[in-house]
Amino acid sequence: MFAVIVNTLAIVAGSLIGLLLRRGLPEKLTAALMQGLGLCTVLIGVQGAVRESNILIMIVSVVLGLLIGESCDADGRVNRFAERLMSRFAKGGGEADRIANAFVTSCLIMNVGAMVIVGSLDAGLRGDYTMLYTKSLLDFISGIMMTAAMGIGVMGSAVFTLVFQGAIVLLAEFVAPFISDYIIQEMSCTGCLIILALGLNMLELTKIKVINYLPALVAVPLVAYAARALGM
Repeated sequence: MFAVIVNTLAIVAGSLIGLLLRRGLPEKLTAALMQGLGLCTVLIGVQGAVRESNILIMIVSVVLGLLIGESCDADGRVNRFAERLMSRFAKGGGEADRIANAFVTSCLIMNVGAMVIVGSLDAGLRGDYTMLYTKSLLDFISGIMMTAAMGIGVMGSAVFTLVFQGAIVLLAEFVAPFISDYIIQEMSCTGCLIILALGLNMLELTKIKVINYLPALVAVPLVAYAARALGM
């Protein structure tokens, strides 16, 4: 868990520096930073998604995940919860929305990807913290940039990171037998597709309910095992 705590503190430290930078930035420059982050997010999503080796697995997983997400209105529930939680730090309804959006966006960017899964499993099973330390450095830099562009809501992702990555580390022995390198790759590719959608939203080109797609990550192992059983 030590590496997870380091990762959490790295996000907090990066967010604090980002807040200091944000105070001196004009709104025009903040908007430009947001667009730059959106472009980088789109690139990350494209680079990861094109590595998909079995597109059928991604398609079926996304469809199943979307059906689950839409049926329970996952996006609406998470955003409403985030708005209620972040409204304590906001002066008005509009600011609460921005803080909640920054919180949700940073949580997804920092916690959807192979590095999170593999790094947490390595930490839990072998006591190897190398990948999580590397991720901590990346999240520190990302925290500075995202907070400068989006505000204090990014700091909330530190708590989510602590809980999410910590859970994988603690449950590593139970999770590892069901997650092969092939499954991790498929989950990573599907996760990058979700990151791509997030980047398009950041650029204000789309209004995709990204959180409704998250159940696709849970569907990936089931679909992958089914595809292999069927020889697909």
